[in-house]
Amino acid sequence: MSTLHVILPGDIDDPASPSGGNGYDRRICTGLTAAGWPVREHSVPGGWPQPSAAERAALAGLLAGLPDDALVLIDGLVASVVPEALAAHARRLRLVALVHLPRDDDTEARALAAATAVIATSDWTRDQLLRRYALPAGRVHVAAPGVDPASPASGSPAGSALLCVAAVATHKGHDVLVEALAAVTDRRWTLTCAGPLHREPAFVDRLGERIAAHRLGDRVRLAGPLAGDRLAAAYAAADLLVHPSRGETYGMVVTEALARGIPVLASAVGGLPDALGRTAPDGRPGLLVPPGDPEALAAALRRWLDDPGLRERLRRAARGRRATLQDWTTTTDRITTALKEAMAA
Repeated sequence: MSTLHVILPGDIDDPASPSGGNGYDRRICTGLTAAGWPVREHSVPGGWPQPSAAERAALAGLLAGLPDDALVLIDGLVASVVPEALAAHARRLRLVALVHLPRDDDTEARALAAATAVIATSDWTRDQLLRRYALPAGRVHVAAPGVDPASPASGSPAGSALLCVAAVATHKGHDVLVEALAAVTDRRWTLTCAGPLHREPAFVDRLGERIAAHRLGDRVRLAGPLAGDRLAAAYAAADLLVHPSRGETYGMVVTEALARGIPVLASAVGGLPDALGRTAPDGRPGLLVPPGDPEALAAALRRWLDDPGLRERLRRAARGRRATLQDWTTTTDRITTALKEAMAA
């Protein structure tokens, strides 16, 4: 089997910067290796997706050094902003772009046009790429994230332990969540926010000020990035995952919660409704609200906290959805199919 060269953002294994994209990339590299692919990783440091001239030049040099006809899987955080570098080697290399989050700009359009194939990480992302760009449908594949099996969380009778797993940044909607929680202070609840705090320091500072202004400091915990056993413990202690993102292509934390039978309250945006899914006969294993709407989020929180019957129904649906989730082997198999088609193209 041909060597697969995988070009990855430089922070892929940085424990201070966990993200869905980095987690996905690491899992597929591991999975492809286990499936028999000779995988050679190339980590490219830089401020992706806003690289400096020197970082662009380093990437161009990396591509130039790869052998003719090499199969190259390149993360979209890098690929989507370097159309000139990709175009320079489009005839010589078999370039496969892995797109987590579409940028919707001419730069990405030119970059993806230079690729032999494109892999999207959700059906929603594929639909967006085909709608925005002149890409042949047969060249755009889907490999949605998998999820690891996990023990079901027990849940508490009151449902008061709320969990948010996301980098504390504007697009993840923590500010919306804090405003919503300020409207339900007459109910019992606590919130743990697990995620990096360094992505947008000014936003984190403003969020801290709002938490203090609403006197929520004893109920809202900004825990920073959690991984491994610490993250597993946070899920095990949670009653409800709250994911108020302003934009999301899939939402791996949603399926990670569902793998533990934990219901989800999320924004009805991007690929989140698909990740949440449905079960019969109980319907969605959670609640969806408009993005950026603290009043709607507060109303949904009240429903969850006030209605034991609703909590039980959503928990039952989450346990049902748990049984339907795909594992990472399925993800690897779909990427393998796309890579083999790129080799045969």
